[in-house]
Amino acid sequence: MTGYKLATYQSMQGPRAGIVVDETVFDAAELTGEHAYASVLGMLEAWQKADAAVRAALDKRASQTKAMPLVQTRLRAPVLWPSAIYCAGANYSDHAAEMAKRANRPEEPNPKTLGLKPWHFIKASRTLADPGATVTATSYTQKLDWEVELAAVIGKAAKNVSVENALDYVAGYTAANDLSARDLSRRPHIPDTSTFKSDWIGQKSFDGACPLGPWIVPAQDIPDPDNLAIKLWVNDVIKQDSNTSKMIYNIAEQIAHISSGITLHPGDIILTGTPAGVGSARNEFLKAGDVVKIEIERIGTLTNTIA
Repeated sequence: MTGYKLATYQSMQGPRAGIVVDETVFDAAELTGEHAYASVLGMLEAWQKADAAVRAALDKRASQTKAMPLVQTRLRAPVLWPSAIYCAGANYSDHAAEMAKRANRPEEPNPKTLGLKPWHFIKASRTLADPGATVTATSYTQKLDWEVELAAVIGKAAKNVSVENALDYVAGYTAANDLSARDLSRRPHIPDTSTFKSDWIGQKSFDGACPLGPWIVPAQDIPDPDNLAIKLWVNDVIKQDSNTSKMIYNIAEQIAHISSGITLHPGDIILTGTPAGVGSARNEFLKAGDVVKIEIERIGTLTNTIA
């Protein structure tokens, strides 16, 4: 059975679903003969059937189907556009420890051992940035921070799912950079004790705030998403180097919790948290000209330039 990666590529007619095998890209609809698979969202809406159709077509018809060189293909963010992007907050033990140290306060007890639930915020779906895209944000924020994250892509509607069954609702995984405007996280001219001090929109949702990609690796090809190396470099200097095993709440627990309140739909994305090594922990932030590269084991590399 041939393995593959699911991508969105830019054609003359607009964004289309692409099937990446080694260094070539097939148009998903042409390869399978299914017009509904012209978009990644169209495939995710019928994920189990679509995945089987792609694998069967690769085994039977790949040699007779026109393919494009990957190096000459412009990849877009793999899902255009998800109905929601959910982002886990403070979900790596090493990151929680470094932020406590940065704030000069004692490290808090593990919230999971206290019986607390995961917590998430939402990033606007139009904040997605394509692989290789330039993110123009330094005029918006003076403290632009990086956060490499494993992203789970939902493949079928999920409501009130159990932890035991939650991963059955994942179509695949991709890589994300949860860019953050740290200087806009707290509203000016508002007392620090005020309920209205925090500004999650200002900090987390701005154009280009969520680079995503370069593609989705089907879940069946990543048997243990809770044990993947996860890394980030700025200008080839490594800043984050950890493993998804350091999550406080694993992916299944996050899906189960979110779905208890709201239905997750095909194409929805869950950013599962970032490990230690963010810029705010060392008072170091991105500037124009910086190149940010993230890499997650079994998925690949996503690179963006800051302007």
